[in-house]
Amino acid sequence: MSSAVTGVIERAIRTGIAVFFAEGLRTRSPGAVVNALVAFGGAHLPAILERCRTVELRPWQRIYVETAMLTHAAGMLGPYDDIWWWDHLTHIHSSTVLGGLIHVLSRRLGVDPKPRVVTGVVTMGILWEVMEYIVHVASRRVGLEPILVSYGTVDTLLDLVFNLVGAVLVLVFGDALLGNLVRPEND
Repeated sequence: MSSAVTGVIERAIRTGIAVFFAEGLRTRSPGAVVNALVAFGGAHLPAILERCRTVELRPWQRIYVETAMLTHAAGMLGPYDDIWWWDHLTHIHSSTVLGGLIHVLSRRLGVDPKPRVVTGVVTMGILWEVMEYIVHVASRRVGLEPILVSYGTVDTLLDLVFNLVGAVLVLVFGDALLGNLVRPEND
């Protein structure tokens, strides 16, 4: 994929996130606004990592991370409630990004990534679900619209299962798809 095409796709993703931010403002949805802001920052992480570290992501890797941000931002405007599989998709997508980061760091440190990927993804998933629940309950108690929504025990368990699916995908495909981040291609 050429850098020009990649640039167009990346700008489209960031524009999409900005549109979701504007729609969140228009509809007075604090959850959509906050998630779009976080997603916008997250969409810039690949470029920041490349500037600050000795890594060069492939175009598809940058787009993959940025698309994870886009799907989360979009989700707050309806898909989480209206499309039964949207939440599952975003959990798999995000957990592969987190698991991929853990995989690369583990390989760079010369340690086996398998237990670290699973432990890291599961631990962060649990922490996220606890935070989501606390934010949801606290917001309701003070009469504010929650920026994170907790849908109950079954949803929480499904979120954790799909996080684990993402971790397994990283274990299966991590070496093949992330090798350029472990061993720079000019070595």
